[in-house]
Amino acid sequence: MSLKTLLLPHISRWLFSRQRLLNRRAKAERKRLVRQAPHRVHYFHQVDDPYCALTVAALPRLLARYNIELRVHLVDAPPESAAPEREKLIAFSRDDAEHLARHVGLTFQNPGKQPNAQAIARATAYLVANHEAEAFANTADAITQKLWQGDQDILAGLSGPSASPAAVTAHKTSANALRDRLGHYLGATFYYGGEWYWGIDRLYHLEQRLQELNAQKPGVDGYLFPPTPDLASPITCHQPPPIDFFFSFRSPYSAIVAERVFRLAELTGAKVNLRYVLPMVMRGLPVPRAKREYISHDTAREAFERQIPFGCLNDPVGLPTERGLALIDYAVRIGKGQAYVLSFMRGVWSEGIDAGSDKGLRRIAERAGLNWTEAKLALVQDRWRLQAERNRDDLFRLGLWGVPSFRAGNVVTWGQDRLWRVSEALLKTAAPLRSQA
Repeated sequence: MSLKTLLLPHISRWLFSRQRLLNRRAKAERKRLVRQAPHRVHYFHQVDDPYCALTVAALPRLLARYNIELRVHLVDAPPESAAPEREKLIAFSRDDAEHLARHVGLTFQNPGKQPNAQAIARATAYLVANHEAEAFANTADAITQKLWQGDQDILAGLSGPSASPAAVTAHKTSANALRDRLGHYLGATFYYGGEWYWGIDRLYHLEQRLQELNAQKPGVDGYLFPPTPDLASPITCHQPPPIDFFFSFRSPYSAIVAERVFRLAELTGAKVNLRYVLPMVMRGLPVPRAKREYISHDTAREAFERQIPFGCLNDPVGLPTERGLALIDYAVRIGKGQAYVLSFMRGVWSEGIDAGSDKGLRRIAERAGLNWTEAKLALVQDRWRLQAERNRDDLFRLGLWGVPSFRAGNVVTWGQDRLWRVSEALLKTAAPLRSQA
């Protein structure tokens, strides 16, 4: 299935079903069998990317579990168009990788700064010269650990050559071009059979696919890093911090996490503050095609895995988003804020409703409990614009720029796959009550 125009402005309806995903995978497998090719997995590594520090720690275990041919490519950082707030991204990545490593039982030491250029160059030259799968898997983790610990003698105790500057340039130029051609922009990414998998967070999708193809070795079961399940039953918390939920109506990741956020709040007694912002593209920030396509595909996989409705899309960019945001404050005022946000998200991301039309928005509003006559009065107000800008300013002050993002007490994080951090922040307030029981 082609995703070339998915999430472009002026798209009408688009169907993305699990069956289409499976059909796409089956087509890739048929091609592999015709060519009698191995299960070839490409891995793209950016030396100074904290998430790559986690993926290289997992590579030996991945190779031990599956009959795959791993091809390693060393690449540069993403272009400016794919990382519009680069300094914020770099700082957040270090902090997030540290928390993620602790969460899954890996090690990442966040020094609060990036490795120096000389150390990066030395590590890159060695890894380029030793980028064949076995050599890379056996050395990359040790080099990466030393790099982030500030060890200047990062090659101590290692045998093998280092590549010349010209060889490094040639390798990275070719690797960057391959990554572009295959349709991605980040490091810490795996590519297999027409699909991309980012970091250890999405490695379970790759493992799931390889297991469905019987590519696992004897005795292999489960996943290296399965997704963290959501809280399933009520927990009595003592004054849990509120959850600031920063979201956009045009963010598919926001759409698939909204119900989970509200459910977490219900189970813990936390309040949710709806901190809506305008979509990046409506704030003048670039969203390259490769980024749009990966996000849409990845969102669908994550939604299917958690059985969240998603797939019949009607892009709300522009007027539909503005009309949708105009009703949030009214919905909150009558106690229907969460119901309205869920209704809007489901409408445009899983039911193909055109929120730019009165018919579509009325359907979204009324099923959430809003009075359409009163809602039409709210539509002519534009006070929501000031609030959206205030929310954006607050998001930036927290060191973040994208959505969905969250603040709960001292925890500030980004991504639908980081709801476990919000849950941890809330559950800390339950500990005193448990000890008294």
